[in-house]
Amino acid sequence: MTQAKRDWKNHGIEGVFLRFVVHENHRHQGRPVYDWLLGEARRLGIPGGSAFRGIAGYGRHGVLLEERFFELANDLPLEVRFVCSEEQAGSLLDLVEEAELSLFYVMSPTRYGVAGLEKDQWSKVLPPMY
Repeated sequence: MTQAKRDWKNHGIEGVFLRFVVHENHRHQGRPVYDWLLGEARRLGIPGGSAFRGIAGYGRHGVLLEERFFELANDLPLEVRFVCSEEQAGSLLDLVEEAELSLFYVMSPTRYGVAGLEKDQWSKVLPPMY
């Protein structure tokens, strides 16, 4: 007998996927901006964040930066990602503006959850986020 498939739409929780794209060498108050973002998000209670280094990229100026060019290697794009509530994302964006930073961001609606557990058991593997 096969087990019924889970209703994934009702299993997950609505939230937002907030991403910032910054340069590796961009600093704020003596700290790399990605580190500042992660620290502020943590202070706000956003349950987790990650920074990913790009191997190549270009922005509004059209300059292609690649890891293979030694002189440009420390100016590569970084993406800093968070999955959180819309309110938490708004609070982090408010802090960015209060710090007078000008950062590109993308905020998308998302659904998140934990496969393999019922919702009432998520607290065993996730910090409080819902």
